[in-house]
Amino acid sequence: MNLLGGKKILLGVSGGIAAYKTPLIVRELIKNGAEVRVVITPSAKDFVTPLTLSTLSKNPVLSTFTANDFDNPIWNDHVELGLWADILLIAPATSNTISAMSNGRCNNLLLAVYLSAKCPIFIAPSMDLDMYAHPSNQKNINILKSYGNHIFPVGEGQLASGLVGKGRMMEPHEIVENIIAFFNPSMPLKNKQILITAGPTYEAIDPVRFISNHSSGKMGFALANVAIELGAEVILISGPSEEKISHPSISVIKVVSAEKMFEKVKKYYSNVDIAISAAAVSDFKPKNYKVQKIKKNKNLQSIELSPTKDILAYMGENKKDQYLIGFALETENEIDNAKLKLKIKNLDGIVLNSLNDKGAGFSSSTNKITFIHNDNTIKTFPLQSKKECAKRIFEQILNT
Repeated sequence: MNLLGGKKILLGVSGGIAAYKTPLIVRELIKNGAEVRVVITPSAKDFVTPLTLSTLSKNPVLSTFTANDFDNPIWNDHVELGLWADILLIAPATSNTISAMSNGRCNNLLLAVYLSAKCPIFIAPSMDLDMYAHPSNQKNINILKSYGNHIFPVGEGQLASGLVGKGRMMEPHEIVENIIAFFNPSMPLKNKQILITAGPTYEAIDPVRFISNHSSGKMGFALANVAIELGAEVILISGPSEEKISHPSISVIKVVSAEKMFEKVKKYYSNVDIAISAAAVSDFKPKNYKVQKIKKNKNLQSIELSPTKDILAYMGENKKDQYLIGFALETENEIDNAKLKLKIKNLDGIVLNSLNDKGAGFSSSTNKITFIHNDNTIKTFPLQSKKECAKRIFEQILNT
């Protein structure tokens, strides 16, 4: 998709380990139609080569105030660069660069461009967790915000130091998604709130055992990503999942049990425009939770079960103006069973998955779906990635 067609984006790269990801940013920007030029600090060359960035951007990479052409110095005009760009993106922005920008210091070409730029500026911080949390860095980031700069949130996870925590630069695809959203304010789901449930639930038997299923949460997270690309504000309520997502337009709420998911759905459901129940909620839970681990020598013969809260039924019963979508995973009489669920749960549409289709269903990165509207209109799609499935689902919602 040519979502950034004609846009001029100046990428500034400072000298942090996350600079190795900048070729991916350039590639994604180019793929979406943008024209890209790159300015890097001298220390950034320790992490990514100008040759790589110039090859991908199809423009020379600048790092000094002057360049030599047949032994004659040529000025790299930082004022012209700042005027050329529709936006300036600085990624990664290290602690040193953030400090310099917030205090008006100028000792390299990138900082000169920043201080001269008239366009919107986006900054993606990147540093170790203790550095990021330090009051001086938080103060500098807040100063940059007060100047009207757009500051991307940092990610959380494994850092170059070996520590785990906040400080990772936002992932390249998320940075590009944010830029696309900035340039496309009239997206079809702009100012719409969407509630999405994802992943499995764990129903505890004792402190170490639980009842669950094979859901990975991939489909729900894919739906959240596409909803953001379409301009929505997303509330993602997820059971235990390895999937990650970070974006200013999303609130991720982690839960474990069906009861906790139900509580969160009740809290947010009444205020959303669209709700998509993609979670694979456990239908049953142990009737009696054992406080101590059940010993093997106790010769346990059975576990008495009781039903969990029917979250989708609650949403259907309490539906006002929301557009409500459910999921059905079937192994037999698939269309008939999905249509029955559509009617009983008072849904506007239902997404049918089949465990009979190779490559579809739990844990896979692909899926094969059939979308059934409440007027019994049926649309079946071929096997494709779960993100492509998510796009097809939103197409059906938007074309209703």
